[in-house]
Amino acid sequence: MRIAEESDRAAVERLVHDAYTPWIEVIGMPPLPLESDYAALIADGRVHVTDGLEGLIVLVPEEGVLLVDNVAVRPDLHGRGIGRALLAHAEREARRLGLPALRLYTNAKMTANIALYESLGYRETGRQGIEGRSAVLMRKQLSP
Repeated sequence: MRIAEESDRAAVERLVHDAYTPWIEVIGMPPLPLESDYAALIADGRVHVTDGLEGLIVLVPEEGVLLVDNVAVRPDLHGRGIGRALLAHAEREARRLGLPALRLYTNAKMTANIALYESLGYRETGRQGIEGRSAVLMRKQLSP
């Protein structure tokens, strides 16, 4: 795992496109990660990628929590544990930063993702509309 560099931007954008485009039909509009500014996120050191760019995670430190803003895995590699490894990396980063919890949100229609997050210890904390989308808010408290 490493921080993405500007030279990774095209590959990062392709990965996000490939990972999220299938969800457009399910939720009826583009998922929010398709609208993110990856040049800015990379410049800010927020995008973490696997060494072979099989997956990525966008992490944003906030007051008392690490926001998991985006998790994307190449569709042809689903089911190989890459998403779980990315989320484990997020936990290590939160601990390294001294943050006791992680939070994320996902579209309510992305039920497979919700089930994965719950299996990893995330709990639903609420639901809200975000830019016309129905989001499930989730949080994971880290053990000391």
